[in-house]
Amino acid sequence: MDTAALLATAAVFAAGVLYWFIWVMGSAEVKGKRAVDLKMGSITKDKVQDKYKQYWSFFRRPKDTVESSENVPAFVDTFYNLVTDIYEWGWGQSFHFSPSVPNRSHRDATRIHEERVVDLIKARPGHRILDVGCGVGGPMRAIAARSGSTVVGITINEYQVGRARSHNRKAGLDGACEVVCGNFLQMSFEDCSFDGAYSIEATCHAPRLEDVYAEIYRVLKPGGLYVSYEWVTTGLFRADDPKHVETIQGIERGDALPGLRAQDQIAGVARKVGFEVVEERDLALPPAGPWWTRLKMGRLAYWRNHVLVSVMTLLRFAPKGVVEVHEMLYETARHLTHGGETGIFTPMHMVLCRKPIDKASS
Repeated sequence: MDTAALLATAAVFAAGVLYWFIWVMGSAEVKGKRAVDLKMGSITKDKVQDKYKQYWSFFRRPKDTVESSENVPAFVDTFYNLVTDIYEWGWGQSFHFSPSVPNRSHRDATRIHEERVVDLIKARPGHRILDVGCGVGGPMRAIAARSGSTVVGITINEYQVGRARSHNRKAGLDGACEVVCGNFLQMSFEDCSFDGAYSIEATCHAPRLEDVYAEIYRVLKPGGLYVSYEWVTTGLFRADDPKHVETIQGIERGDALPGLRAQDQIAGVARKVGFEVVEERDLALPPAGPWWTRLKMGRLAYWRNHVLVSVMTLLRFAPKGVVEVHEMLYETARHLTHGGETGIFTPMHMVLCRKPIDKASS
């Protein structure tokens, strides 16, 4: 084979590989978000890098100044503009962790973790349920399908609203699932308008947990149940251990968190706003399988995806700044894995609350 033919063959092969990686390969869980479709939410291409730098600068500030800042919701919105498509492409439509289940797929484990909510809040047909921080609606669809309830989700990010509504239509659940754009610290829903509520790894974005819990309490009907899976530090965390501190700060900075709360603070906050605490436990503890296994298994996928986003940026399919965002998420995954392996962090501290009938009536 002469040189020209060899080069032509190599070019065809390379083009085929590039086509398969970028145009054919979809997300880790549900096909539909191709690498070539990656956007940065509602941020225009020319602003992505600037927005990333502003985000990173904000969350690298001292923790006490971040917690007290009124700008936290705006930067959480920026965060989800930056990461939503990458999450869908590389993780799936449910932006949360789940305990691994022997001989079951990640998708099955995710569904089991979400459907647990149905039993905890006793959701059933005819109920109107609130999803606090719904993302693109993965849990919403699982819970609506399992319970027969109508689920209303709220997210601060307008781009996620569009994605969630699109997924709802494709799943044939747009009649059972509604999505609104808003801040869960100041919801527009009427008092006592929901039969139940849940939040899955979402209220960790609130600067003050009591503010979002008070809003959920307000919109729940008397006797209504609310369950939350909270991101918290556990009793194993030591503030005088530099490695522990580095891990927790890495999680906070890479996930738009104003500050992780301690595990033993959650129930007290719920009671402070008026809830009765029905049950509280860490769903990550044995016999549950490790929730961070999927992060470790995804390291090869990270390098594959890193090459893809680098090539797409070079070819101008993706805007400048996507590579930096992808690197930030990988670094955050390293901190999350260390937090799980050492036991100093859990993303699924479950607290089940009830709005008392007597207090609500009075």
